[in-house]
Amino acid sequence: MKEYIGMVGTQVAQVLLMIFSKAAIADGMSSYSFIFYSNALASLILLPLSLFFNSSPNNPPLSFNVLCGFFIVGLFGFLAQISGYTGVSLSSATLGTTLLNLIPGFTFILAIFCGMEAANIKSATTQAKFIGTVVSIAGAVIMTLYQGPPILSSTLESELTKNLLVQPSNWVLGGILLSVDALFASMYIVSQAFVLKKHPSVIKLMFSYCFVCTILSVIASLVVGADLSGFNIQPRNRLLSVLYSGVFGYAFQVTVQSWCVQKRGPLFVAMFHPVGIVISNLIGVVFLGDGFYLGGLLGSIIVVIGFYTVMWGKAKEKKTLEVNLGGSSKMGDEVAPLLQDVEEQITSPSP
Repeated sequence: MKEYIGMVGTQVAQVLLMIFSKAAIADGMSSYSFIFYSNALASLILLPLSLFFNSSPNNPPLSFNVLCGFFIVGLFGFLAQISGYTGVSLSSATLGTTLLNLIPGFTFILAIFCGMEAANIKSATTQAKFIGTVVSIAGAVIMTLYQGPPILSSTLESELTKNLLVQPSNWVLGGILLSVDALFASMYIVSQAFVLKKHPSVIKLMFSYCFVCTILSVIASLVVGADLSGFNIQPRNRLLSVLYSGVFGYAFQVTVQSWCVQKRGPLFVAMFHPVGIVISNLIGVVFLGDGFYLGGLLGSIIVVIGFYTVMWGKAKEKKTLEVNLGGSSKMGDEVAPLLQDVEEQITSPSP
């Protein structure tokens, strides 16, 4: 249950990150400066942790290929961040929430293409993962786009809610950027799995990710000629947004998420994005005084059904592979990548 609890925590952090980032950018802070300060703070937090938790001499050396992998993960993550924040600023948080639910679909396709997920269409486990992914995405879309009659009426109308729902000036371009964000986010998740096979140091990988994003945000802001006034972290709400995003939105969230990628694979992590919509609705009802509508209830039920369908497929698949591996004392060089992942999970000690 550690991975499930961890991913629920990351989705809560992600929902709050969207709220804080939207507030900071709406207050005049540029996307580049928000990415810079957030990742710089996360880098300062993760650097001593990476040195403390990864000082074992058994860790493999940092080869050139591993360093290139670190940079690629950081590059995909930065491209996802800048396209996502820009897309939300041009459109709305509602559209952003909807299109980010493309991540499970993109990740499923990439994981199959890279040999990280089984792709036997006649297998019940593959069918369950495919159907569950589609159902979960459909439920998230219903929650976002269909309201329906109210079940619980709104108790207050906050300025923050207005900012999150404000209609944009360039909806089409914002939607395109948010779709690109979903694609890069999927590539970021899958690339982590490759790098962690070569160098299984989660904190070191996430430090390098935040550090690369920090450097790239400065370079990008100079290239596009971003207004330097956008780098001012005053007034106080900008500073609070940066502090939250650096500590919880990045240092905590990306590290736990990467650990879950290492333990359960890319699809497991990606499937929690639709679940994040359910969490977002709960936070809105409990803390922001938002109303709860029939669309939210139906969408939540559909998301949960799709989520558990995928998890059932993965659990059944893992159990089958464990049975197949039970009689072998040593795996040959010809074993498929998916089987290697399962064998590592079985033989490695739990943290």
